[in-house]
Amino acid sequence: MSSTATAATTTTATAAKSSKAVVRVVWTLRILLALFFALASALPKLLALPAATTVFDAIGVGHWFMYLTGLVELAGAVGLLVRRLAGPAATALIVFLAFALVTQLTAMHGENAGTPFIFMVPLAVIAWNRRAETAELLGRSR
Repeated sequence: MSSTATAATTTTATAAKSSKAVVRVVWTLRILLALFFALASALPKLLALPAATTVFDAIGVGHWFMYLTGLVELAGAVGLLVRRLAGPAATALIVFLAFALVTQLTAMHGENAGTPFIFMVPLAVIAWNRRAETAELLGRSR
């Protein structure tokens, strides 16, 4: 076997290992973020726990908006776990968090404003990784 063939085989094997590692990392991010959005974020809103109602009272919107926000977060969490919907769900959650960031900066005077941004980063990784499936879902071929 020539050195060129050996190098090509080594490169292919390294790419396959790298690809498997990326898949594992993205899948782990999807699971962790889905758990966060479903349990730590949506559930308190849907159960109208005092911590959630206090925040929405401070913002000045009705409790209907708290329930709507909880449903959006729950839908995003479920979407992250569905392979075909993971990209669009991550993208939608990034937009959702952008609005949360603006709300934190305006209505909450910057309190916890970094939290939405922190979650945008791993969501962007998921959205980027699933971009081909998102394009296919939207009827756009690459």
